[in-house]
Formats: sequence, structure tokens, C-alpha cells
Amino acid sequence: MNKPVILTGLRANNDLQLGNYLGALLPIIEMQKKYAGEYQINLFVPDLHSFTTPIDHSKLYEQSINNVRVFIAAGLDINNADTFVYRQSHVPAHSELTVILNCFTYMGELSRMTQFKEKGGGQTSVSVGLFDYPVLMAADILLYGAKYVPVGADQTQHVELARDIAIRMNNKFGDLFVLPEAEKEQIAFAHSQARLRIRDLQKPEKKMSKSDESGKGVIFLTDAPEVAAKKIMSATTDSFEKISYDTENQPGITNLIDILAALTGKDATEVAQEYEGQTQYGPLKTATAEAVSTFLTDFQERLSAVDDAAVMAKLEAGEKAMNVTANNTLAGVQKAVGLRN
Repeated sequence: MNKPVILTGLRANNDLQLGNYLGALLPIIEMQKKYAGEYQINLFVPDLHSFTTPIDHSKLYEQSINNVRVFIAAGLDINNADTFVYRQSHVPAHSELTVILNCFTYMGELSRMTQFKEKGGGQTSVSVGLFDYPVLMAADILLYGAKYVPVGADQTQHVELARDIAIRMNNKFGDLFVLPEAEKEQIAFAHSQARLRIRDLQKPEKKMSKSDESGKGVIFLTDAPEVAAKKIMSATTDSFEKISYDTENQPGITNLIDILAALTGKDATEVAQEYEGQTQYGPLKTATAEAVSTFLTDFQERLSAVDDAAVMAKLEAGEKAMNVTANNTLAGVQKAVGLRN
């Protein structure tokens, strides 16, 4: 394991949805195809991160495994020797290193994290786990010396914090950690992995989210195809009576174009040109609903065909290998701070 590391993952809580699939899963699959061989790819299930916000804990274990099944159904090659798949909680060094990193992280730094401000909403009942989420993420990164951590714009602060903590500890104790690339390089790498931002069907001003309580604006990967089609047909549009690819003024229409383009393998501008000049939104909605229905039918067939024994074998092999790497890093840190000889 002497190749540079790319680390990525997707939270296991709740059912994954179309926005996750097009905006996160497929870019990870493409990343594997592009970089496996040149890089080691650590694809982990961040199950400890999953309950920094409230969840149904009785479903977490199965959702963690299903998370991997979904990746395989989406096209992940689990036989690739440079790809390691593992559950965060099954590598105890993640938790142990977090405790140590906490002592070299400042309250002010964590208080400035945008994600905490948005998800915490100023509530006094918000969990300490949510506040400390970025430190656990730093441990996820630093244990493996990850060079690139492709994340959305809402997570770049966390990667920079991991780098800051590593620099701080390296300055104090010597070369403990390999630094992840700086923000400019991370952004450039992330931009090389096209990530599509799918929007809520009922509130297109915000992104589609699996935490949406109503579910009306979200296409879940478990939705029956006919149910998903109805959600598309009921999608919020506007009263302009024209079809334009205009995220600012026509976010609902633009979202439908993005979905249709992604599911039919076309460019969004190509799809927009096909419908340009039309004043009725029905044909666009119908075509998108049909594409979504076809996609879900095919995807759910592939998901049902995933070999569960192969999933567990890949997880167990990845967890065995990652425990060795993570424990080596942790031991070096423990010695540096005086916990081991």
C-alpha cells in the first residue's frame, strides 16, 4: 500500500436518493475507473458520522451494508485490488485518534464550521457529536495519509481543518501525519469529478436531501418506479411558460433537464435545445418521469442481484487491511504524545 490515497464515503443513514446517486455515487464509480491503479481508493461507510444527527438506530447496521450494495449496483468494481471498502466503526483507531486530536483542536475552530451552524441551528440540544464531526473526519483522513478527499463545497472547511490539525501536531511532535492537499488542489481535484446537484422536486431552490421528512420532493432509490414517476409529474415548475436552462430563474425546469440528461446520457444543453421554444411543461415532465421509471426498474434489478456474501467478504478484507494501516498511524501518535513507549 504505497500508492497515494483518495478517501471518500457516503453516510449510511436513511435511504439513498437520486441526488446521491447522480451527484455522489456515480462520480465515485467514475473516479475508481479513472484512478484505480494510480491511486489507492479508500471507500468507507461513515457509520459513526451517521448519528451525529438523529436517526433510527435499529436500521443503521443494515443500512451500512446496504450502502455498499448500492455502490456495487451502481457499478463499483469490488474486485479491484486498489479499492478498499470498510465500515468506519470497524476500525477502532478512528475513534481513538479522534480523542487525541480533540486535545489539539480549538473550540473557536469548530464553532466556525458552517455545517455545524446550519445543522445545529443555534439549538442547545444539538449533540456534541455534531459539533465534533470535523475532528472525527480529520481522523478519517489522517489515519491513511489521504492526499485527496473529494467532497462537496459544504465539506471543504472540514478538510482544511484536518490539514490545520496535522500541521499543528507535526510542528509540535515531528512528522506524524501526511498532509492532505491544500484547498486549491482539493477543489481542482473535486472539479475534475463532475458532481451533479439535483434539487428537491417541490422546493427546487434547495438540493434533494434524503433527510426530507415529507419525501414528496425526493426520488428514493427504493421508490416504486410508478411512485417516482408521479413525483416527477407533480414537480414544482413556474409560470413563465417557456423552457430554459436557467438555474436562477427556472430552477424547477432546470432540475428536470438535469435529471433527464443524466439518465439518458446526454448533455444538459442538448436536452434543453430539444425542448427550447415549447410553452407546455408536460412533455418534459413525461419524458423525465419515463426516464426515472426506467432507471429505477433497472437499478432495483441490479441491486437485488448483488451477492451479499461478496459484500461481506469485501468489507471484512478491507477492514482487516485498514486496521493494520490505521493502527500503525495511531501507534505513532500515541508514542508522540506519551501514551506508549
